Amino acid sequence: MTFSPDGWQAVAIAAEIGKTPRRILLSGLPVVLFRSGEDIAALHDRCPHRHVELSRGRVENGEIECPYHGWRFNAAGTCTAIPGLTGAVPGYRVPRLKTVVKEGVVFVARGEPEGEPYLHCAEGQEIILKLVGSSTRSTLVDTAENILDATHTHFTHKGLLRGLSSQRQRVRVDVSGGPDWVEACYTGEERQHGLISRLLEGDRVKTIGRFRSPGIAELEYWGAKGLVLATTFHLRQAAENQVDGIGCLIGPRGGLLDHLKSYAFRPMFRIALEQDRRVLTSASLNAAYWPEASPIVGPLDFLRRSIEAIVAGILPPVAERPETFYIEL
Repeated sequence: MTFSPDGWQAVAIAAEIGKTPRRILLSGLPVVLFRSGEDIAALHDRCPHRHVELSRGRVENGEIECPYHGWRFNAAGTCTAIPGLTGAVPGYRVPRLKTVVKEGVVFVARGEPEGEPYLHCAEGQEIILKLVGSSTRSTLVDTAENILDATHTHFTHKGLLRGLSSQRQRVRVDVSGGPDWVEACYTGEERQHGLISRLLEGDRVKTIGRFRSPGIAELEYWGAKGLVLATTFHLRQAAENQVDGIGCLIGPRGGLLDHLKSYAFRPMFRIALEQDRRVLTSASLNAAYWPEASPIVGPLDFLRRSIEAIVAGILPPVAERPETFYIEL
């Protein structure tokens, strides 16, 4: 399945939407999220009367009130009240988006997608799940590649993910894909030489980095007994130079030690997110000085062309020609 603008998109963490409406951007389209009873509603963030942002208003009895003249709209986008009007309320409407909340993540869709949205790589398993949000000046392709790129971790994340030791390991990388996905499987690296690995992992069997349509970047760390840690990051091009994301941080649900590890995982991950945000922002701002220049796709950028193809809605090259590489990590 290739990307459809009418498909599900993860846009917010449900617990962060309270009494105040929240404005988000969906491919440049302003959308307002608000609590409508127990549910979360999504409307175009524009009052049809004078085009004021509904997100600057307030929520009253599950309906959103425009801050300009007090017009109110329900979860379906129907105008229910015009203060001062003595007759029947005309059938004015604000376009709505379909919404669903899955494990604490708010998804919206402009169309009518079938079935539930995909959330993370460990659905149906006994796990501990933590959620984080982010916003970066970048493109979806650059951000996804950054999450899945192994070689920058020695420098951008020195000490946190890799770089505590100058020792490098010979690693095999098997790259494969399909119509809407690509993945790289790393074997031969017994563990990363970084703080996160020392605190949260044991011996490692394999690491998988995967990109799924429409903008899902996943990392899985496997030990001898199964999945040890994983992240699934839902990315969207909110505006031309802005990528927003919702991240699922996943660990096994076992004993007390697993719960203690889960409390360390999120703050460490936030540090890594901020390190990536700084380098992506720097690259984006600096690239503006050379608009005619295209970035080089280097010999270790295994996933770049396939990610570009999937975002463009075409078959990634490795779907027909899987590749194997050997690198030092």
